Amino acid sequence: MTSSHSAATTPDFSAAFHVLDADRDGRIGYDDLKAFYGPRVDEDAIGAMMSAADTDKNGYVEYGEFEHVLSGQGGRYGSAGPDGVMGEVFKMMDRDGDGLLSSNDLRGYLAGAGLGASDEEVHAMMGLADGDGGVTFDGLLRILGFSKKA
Repeated sequence: MTSSHSAATTPDFSAAFHVLDADRDGRIGYDDLKAFYGPRVDEDAIGAMMSAADTDKNGYVEYGEFEHVLSGQGGRYGSAGPDGVMGEVFKMMDRDGDGLLSSNDLRGYLAGAGLGASDEEVHAMMGLADGDGGVTFDGLLRILGFSKKA
């Protein structure tokens, strides 16, 4: 296989990385994850996520480490699938637990992460995810650029 083929199939996790990097310092630390998850996730779970992703043990998750985790190579919290970190993100965003993200869920999450979005931007995200009735887990992955429209 050529390198251009593998580059074309490698997902870009930068949107998700930037959402988690609450202080915008170019790396994800314990405090970033605590701010992201809030009281819904306890300190032990956040510590486990950091431990799984921080392979150089410097106390931060840089983009390369984050990409490694989301590509499915980082254990329990290490996949973009519904049982990994992105599944946890989806559950946290789904405030009413109905399995769909409403425009209010998206707007509220983005505001809480310091990434306010206009009504037009939220509408565009819903369209990208084919989310007229709500955004599914697969739709969230499309919004974040992890997968393409079917």
